[in-house]
This record gives sequence, structure tokens and C-alpha cells, in this order.
Amino acid sequence: MYELIVTVQQGPATQHKHAFPVPFTRYDTLSTFAMYNRPQECSKESDHLITLSISLPRWSYGPLDPVNVYVKLSPNLDWLSKARKVTIQRITLYIDEEVVFNPEGDEPTRKTRTLAKCAQQVGEKMPEAGYMTNLNVEFPARDPRDAEGIIPRPKAAFPSYSVGGFTTMGSLYKIEYYLTVKASLSGAKDVILRQPIAVCPYDHAQCKVEMAAIEMALIEAQGLSPDELMVGAPVIMRAQEVGGLRSLGVAMVGGVRRPMIE
Repeated sequence: MYELIVTVQQGPATQHKHAFPVPFTRYDTLSTFAMYNRPQECSKESDHLITLSISLPRWSYGPLDPVNVYVKLSPNLDWLSKARKVTIQRITLYIDEEVVFNPEGDEPTRKTRTLAKCAQQVGEKMPEAGYMTNLNVEFPARDPRDAEGIIPRPKAAFPSYSVGGFTTMGSLYKIEYYLTVKASLSGAKDVILRQPIAVCPYDHAQCKVEMAAIEMALIEAQGLSPDELMVGAPVIMRAQEVGGLRSLGVAMVGGVRRPMIE
């Protein structure tokens, strides 16, 4: 968490520290950014007989966003007679979360857990033209309600999200996400593909709303001059000065300090 700490000193030895929580919200993984809407493709071979290829139309997802993966298993035409004997048992899709503690240290610690999973039973011999299919899974969302169905009061320092975590990186830890496709084969080694993806705290509809606000802010920023962004000189108001309380938005009412209403 992040805090803004203000220290108030009264006299030579009396100090009071006041901490104000500052929630930080990241917008660098919005699924509406063009960099995440480019298709991602990768492939891997198994025993030089079968090639597993996957294609993602986009690679940033938020809570309840559909994750669509195009999967293709192709035989090696140079070893077609052996490749035809391979049986495709099933194809499984996983969404994994990997947390790396102390990523900049000598011995980082990795913890991986599976967030979502779907499997498709095939049970067919490898066709000469290859086997193609689509796997679909919904990115999991976190229910903000507790066991009694009540939404707890949000904490001031932590924004409330519908996902348990999102892609981030720091000096103490980093959180990464992978889309893993496993083809279970008979007559050849199983082949596993692991493709990194980005996870956003917002779903695709909310990302469109945030994107519109970012574009509007960019248009407004283009009309500003760098000279207008300079911060003015600090002003010190002493307690005995006339209007000192007024500068703080406070007025004396019946000998008691009250918020001033203009």
C-alpha cells in the first residue's frame, strides 16, 4: 500500500504524523490498447511427428472476458506414416497465475496456480490434413461478496477489483499469467505450449470506457503549454495572521473551529 504522510511540528520537540492512504490504479494493461489486439501465434513439435500450433486473436483479458484459442495439430509430412499412428486423446486449456517473489534476487521463489481449465476429448487418429479446433474459457472473476452475501466496506488504500490479481511487476514480486495448451497424445510425447498473456483489472466493456477517458484527456493535454504546468511558489500562513484560518477553509464560530461554508 502507499501512503501520503504529513508531519506537523509544534514547538521544538512535538511532532505529529498523519497518514493518508493513496490508492494506485494501473491502466497499462487495458485490453483496448492496440498492442494487445494483435494476434499471437506460437508452435511446438513432439517427437518430430506432430506440431501443435495455437493462435490468440488478442492477449489481454479481464474478469469474465471470453478467452478464445485456435488450436491446430499438424503431422510431419516427412514422417506421415508414423504420424498417422498417433492418437489425439484430448486437448486441455489452462490459465495459470505465477507469482515470483524476490525476482531481482539470487534465488527467486515461484508459486503457480491454475485459475481456469477446460478440456476437449478427441480420441481420433491424426488426420493427414491435421486436426483443428477452438477452445473457449471464461476468465474467472472474483465475487466481492462474503460467505453471507454481503459486500464488505472497501479499504481506502486498496481499490476494489473483480479479479484476484493482475499483471504487475515490482522489486519484491511480480505476477505473470500464462495460457497453457496441452495435447495428450498416444504414440508420441505429449506437447505443451505456454503463451504469456496480460490480465487487466477491468473487463473489455469497462476498458472501452477508460479508453475514451484517456483519449479525451490526451486531446485536452495537447492544448496545454508546458509553461502553464509550473507549480506556484509556496505560501506560508501563520496562525496569528488575519485570514490564516480562511486559507484552510476554517472559520471560528462561537470560539470553535468549523468548516467554512461560502
